[in-house]
Amino acid sequence: MLRSTLTIFTRRLATAAAKQTIAHDPDTLDSSRIVRIIQQRVQERSQLVAQVSDDVSSPEGIAKLKQLKETETLQSVWDDWVQRRQSLEETVSLLSDADSAMRAMALEEYNTLSASLSDTLENTFPSLLIPPSNTSHLSALMELKSGVGGSEASLFLADLLRMYLRLANINRWKTDIVASNETENGGTKDAILEVKGEGVYDVLRWESGVHRVQRVPATEASGRVHTSTVAVVVLPLAEESRSQSDDDLFKMEDVKVEVMRARGAGGQHVNKTESAVRLTHIPTGITVSMQDERSQHQNRRRAFQVLRARLLDRKLTQDMLDRRDTRRNLVRTADRSEKIRTYNYAQDRVTDHRIGLTVMNLTQVMEGDGLPEIISALSRDYEESLLENMLNSE
Repeated sequence: MLRSTLTIFTRRLATAAAKQTIAHDPDTLDSSRIVRIIQQRVQERSQLVAQVSDDVSSPEGIAKLKQLKETETLQSVWDDWVQRRQSLEETVSLLSDADSAMRAMALEEYNTLSASLSDTLENTFPSLLIPPSNTSHLSALMELKSGVGGSEASLFLADLLRMYLRLANINRWKTDIVASNETENGGTKDAILEVKGEGVYDVLRWESGVHRVQRVPATEASGRVHTSTVAVVVLPLAEESRSQSDDDLFKMEDVKVEVMRARGAGGQHVNKTESAVRLTHIPTGITVSMQDERSQHQNRRRAFQVLRARLLDRKLTQDMLDRRDTRRNLVRTADRSEKIRTYNYAQDRVTDHRIGLTVMNLTQVMEGDGLPEIISALSRDYEESLLENMLNSE
């Protein structure tokens, strides 16, 4: 995926550099802003090498060694770039050699080196500039709530829930429906889905937002198309063995815990035992209610799991807002009040409005098989925006 993280803007830079190279001026390669940024990173690494002391047992020494390890690929790619660039420069002088055979060999070598350098400039360098994700280890908690459209919105939510379960099955992720409020007509008013696996959050976070469906409901006699919506919120979920302590997210004295009798269908324990739990995080006003499990202990555990996920999401969002380079990107791609996607059954199309992508196979998307194409495009667009912002600020 990282090899695809190149915007049209960046491609033009690379293409321009390549064209200038063909004009027998290898020095123009070094004028690329991408190259200058890479060179700056290499120089910073060299300074770090000089700072590393013989004592690597200290926390500071260990941190520096880790940073050096993480930039080994960068150094290796840069060294290879410099060597090929020097070879290209040496080849240029042979292009005007008196010997025709020598000129032919030089031209072949020149074209090979030019293509290789252009590929590095266009693909490898950009991939090295994209910062690694700090959420790649997180699973996800998906909250789905029906919006406008009444019973049709509930039916569409059930369809979306099935789509995400299918996607998880394709990727061999573990799933658990934490809570589900089903309706009499076979729909689902709201649901919470737990999806566990390495990198799940980074994949599913692009699903946060308002999903709109346009179709003729089964109960519509006149054949009129209805428009309904479902709001999806994807929260980061850390594995219990790897999650940060609660003290980093909240203090127990800031959480109001209430127990009550569960309501609705669910068995003999309903309305007889105080098994339902409601948590209120006083500083933020976040409220979590859970009654789907049979015991108060299980509902309490689930409620705290959801509370941690919401608070962690709040923390990560704030961290992104604090980073100047990603602020505009965050607003554009992660606004949960914004209509992000339309599912039009009559036209058999799915359109993601954030990047203007239309897929003409709605059935495949709803079966989960076509969804990765949309998610990958959103991820590429995000990474390309990061790179473009970096180049523009250089």
